[in-house]
Amino acid sequence: MAVIIIWARHQGCNTGYLAISNTIAYHWPSRLSRPVGAVRDCLDIVGHVHRKQDPGSVAICVIPSGAISWLGLPSFLVSDTALGYHGCMTRSKTVFKCNNCGMTQPQWSGRCPSCEEWNAIDRMPQLPSPHVATASLGEAHTSDLLHTHPAYRTPCHDERYGSFGVGSSNGLDTGNEHDNAPQPTPLGEIPDITSMRVTTGIAELDRVLSGGLVAGSVTLAAGEPGIGKSTLLLQVLRSIALRGYNALLVSAEESASQVKLRAARLGFLPPTLHVLDSRNVLDIAACVGNVLPSIVVVDSIQAISDPALAGGAGSLAQVRACSDLLAGIAKATMIPFVLVGHVTKDGTLAGPRVLEHLVDTVLIMEGDRHHALRSVSAVKHRFGATGETGLFRMERSGLVEVDDPYEMLLGDRPDPSTPGSVVFPAMRGERPLLVELQALAAQALLPSPKRVAKLVDPSRLPALLAVIDQHAGIASNQFDLYVSAVGGIKVYEPASDLALLSAIVSALRSVPFPADTIAIGEVGLAGEIRRVPDLERRIAEAARLGFRKVIAPMSTETRIKDMEIIPIRHVNRAIAYIRSGKLHVA
Repeated sequence: MAVIIIWARHQGCNTGYLAISNTIAYHWPSRLSRPVGAVRDCLDIVGHVHRKQDPGSVAICVIPSGAISWLGLPSFLVSDTALGYHGCMTRSKTVFKCNNCGMTQPQWSGRCPSCEEWNAIDRMPQLPSPHVATASLGEAHTSDLLHTHPAYRTPCHDERYGSFGVGSSNGLDTGNEHDNAPQPTPLGEIPDITSMRVTTGIAELDRVLSGGLVAGSVTLAAGEPGIGKSTLLLQVLRSIALRGYNALLVSAEESASQVKLRAARLGFLPPTLHVLDSRNVLDIAACVGNVLPSIVVVDSIQAISDPALAGGAGSLAQVRACSDLLAGIAKATMIPFVLVGHVTKDGTLAGPRVLEHLVDTVLIMEGDRHHALRSVSAVKHRFGATGETGLFRMERSGLVEVDDPYEMLLGDRPDPSTPGSVVFPAMRGERPLLVELQALAAQALLPSPKRVAKLVDPSRLPALLAVIDQHAGIASNQFDLYVSAVGGIKVYEPASDLALLSAIVSALRSVPFPADTIAIGEVGLAGEIRRVPDLERRIAEAARLGFRKVIAPMSTETRIKDMEIIPIRHVNRAIAYIRSGKLHVA
């Protein structure tokens, strides 16, 4: 009996065709066009063996479910579990896998023991290993059918990407499984792909990306709805298309006509800017092979799906499978992909955690939809530093780069005699930005006073109020309290504790905070002021903008010209400074 196994893996160069007893092996390169022809060649051999040699033989087809219809396989070899049977075979095992972290376990549970995510474990078949099948069916030898098949005489070579054959020189397996094993490459001989960058044409974004998008990279761009993700990426596509390169936008959330209306505000639309209006990931794969663009933007990854998989678009299984398929295409074709992602209501990335591990770069776009200022920063970047931040201003014609943001952040500060206003030097990556923090205290009309925080961390507000009450003797239970960061910049870092506390005390006591003074420091529950990172850079930026005093932790050793450092150890000294304008260090 001849047992024929077709084993296909979307990205792997070890992908191949095996026939055991009469052993036949075929390997193909990781390109879009070659796997289709290779699989069909293998199926021709399968049919020949069934018709001529042994009608009772077994054919096993192991194909990722996301690539079944993309490869054009016949339905008789494909079942719902991505395993096709013709004849008889042994029963497959079932495992339970977490869609969030990828952990497998033998039985189902409501909560993953690894990542502690609820309802993320799905049942899936455990695919048999080709090496196990070979060992169980005995020693293999080369068949004469292999030498007569035209694929045997066709080397797998591509001038752009080089040879993809594994094992023998012509890309075919000779029957020895050790010849087919991947060979390691000396680290110094691996080419540097970071030199192959596609510049976006937007200086602020290129600075965040350390020069541009690397060839074959996958970037995840996330942000709240309406923040400007699609507009910024459309500007990137237009900039690249104006240079004569093909650019592809996959619009899964908007129709092509809606995209054109939004793009018309940007100006001239080059003919090399293409739009695909589809939610099918297999259509995206086919379109990339036809257009061969220099960049692909998918808007969004939560809106596309694979029809071969169960579940709707946006489910954990669909997001994981589609992103894995697109990442494989990016690596095989050396085309940079940008995937637009959603965020949850608490600001974290939506979808499985595996998505963040899969991509090379994660860009976060922040800002207030009611303000014009936007910031783009990289929280993960495999090809450069993650400390840069780009600033943009939203206008009718799109996003405009901002060189000096202080006209928007500090240009309209209130009168120096107004209480409740303190300037804090926040860090956006490696870039300090001076942001005004404001507080307003009003007499409470209800037994439970209001506590409203906008663009600041609401979880730190009750702790600061407790510190003020316990260590400074200032009660706030009779006042409604409103705190905010002005200008649309979120301030969530602990280094803003002292500035926020100073603004609250200034509002509760109706005493203005000195206009030429800034405050930096983390406040502990015991009332102590703790040191914060990047202190020297923050103070230097404040001195550049004309501030002359800074209230900082006692351990501060930084000395800046024309800047007076006021070191304090406890919050009651900061409150004394607010009340009198003089500080007595104890």
